[in-house]
Amino acid sequence: MPISRRELLKALAAAGALLPTATLAKPRGRAGHVVIIGGGIGGATAAKYLRLAAPAVRITLIEPGNRFLTCLRSNDVMVGHMKLDDITFTYDALRSRYGIEVIHDRCIGFDPKRKTVQLDRGGKLGYDKLIVSPGIDMIHGDVEGYNREVAESVMPHGWKAGAQTLLLKKQLEAVPAGGTWLMVAPPLPYRCPPGPYERASLVAEWFQRHNPTAKVVILDPKDAFTKDVPFRKAWERLYGYNTPNSMIEWIPAAQGGKVLRVDAAAGIVHAQAGAFRADAINYIPPQRAGTLAFRLGLTNRDGWCPVNRRTFESEVVRDVHVIGDASVADAMPKSGYSANSQAKVAAQAVADMLAGRTPGEPAMINVCYSLVSQDYGISIADIFKVVDNRIIKLPASGVSPITDSPAQPLLEAIYQRNWHRTFANDCFA
Repeated sequence: MPISRRELLKALAAAGALLPTATLAKPRGRAGHVVIIGGGIGGATAAKYLRLAAPAVRITLIEPGNRFLTCLRSNDVMVGHMKLDDITFTYDALRSRYGIEVIHDRCIGFDPKRKTVQLDRGGKLGYDKLIVSPGIDMIHGDVEGYNREVAESVMPHGWKAGAQTLLLKKQLEAVPAGGTWLMVAPPLPYRCPPGPYERASLVAEWFQRHNPTAKVVILDPKDAFTKDVPFRKAWERLYGYNTPNSMIEWIPAAQGGKVLRVDAAAGIVHAQAGAFRADAINYIPPQRAGTLAFRLGLTNRDGWCPVNRRTFESEVVRDVHVIGDASVADAMPKSGYSANSQAKVAAQAVADMLAGRTPGEPAMINVCYSLVSQDYGISIADIFKVVDNRIIKLPASGVSPITDSPAQPLLEAIYQRNWHRTFANDCFA
């Protein structure tokens, strides 16, 4: 049964997940040097919170780009409600406020015995502890006709914010009157489980305003998805779902949603349910840990990084901690909030280990807001703990309840906008 937001927040507080950062322990003894590779949500959060937990530790963040674009709210950019600048963040605060050394370079390898990392532009860095936040990569070639070239030019995934977000926006705006925008949803596990369905929802809203006879089709290799009950109820209320005039058609695996091959030149996707011709195709492929994780030898045969769930230390290489989407985190979804939560756990664990202390038992959370329209939001919030080296979800969790109050989804939409701003500040400011 869904629980109220007030009850959930009480449970979060009881689990220690909402403690202010000032409660983080300050280690004593040898300071050490921690190198963090990857300046996304996980890496930036780890750098900041490690500084709060261990003021004397030298921290170096290695990240090729001088700015980071959050995938969070990139769907808003695609439909014109935001600009790329609104989801772009720098590392200025990490440098100036937290005294973190930021090197804009790429890690191309490391020596775990000598505890050094090799930089692309030359030179090595020694470390006492290494935190890696590799992110994800797309698996191209999972079906006939789909490859990297098709993904970059014809059927963009847009699952990393930036150029592909703008390409999707351009393709959406070019859909002719009465045309079709088709999405191929990915199989689990993948980054941001409700993300595809938020995107399809916002595209339907865009069509309502600019192209009211157009249609959204979702081909899905799954029969269920995160927050699917409130999503489908919202589709019924906003877009006529389950009626002959529905703007959204969701075809799950049981109805033939699995894709067999694509014809990029003709704009046709062949699925078990038949051939679907579309004017714009958003193909979100299967995913795996980022290339860096493979380069450093941190992955298992499934393409993800197994870790000790209490500290996120790699089960493959000692003194290396892997956080974020690339890690094997069991019940925790691959989301920005999960990466932020895991980064805080890893930062405290590294601080404890450097100080000769045994890391404590972590409590982790995930919160995810999704927009079905600009004024209609839904959310999910979960609490996690570690049992027998597995991350499990506690019963004190909640998905947006379905009510007749028009104020509830409106408030959720407002919460989403405020949450993104606060969350980004927690990571980068």
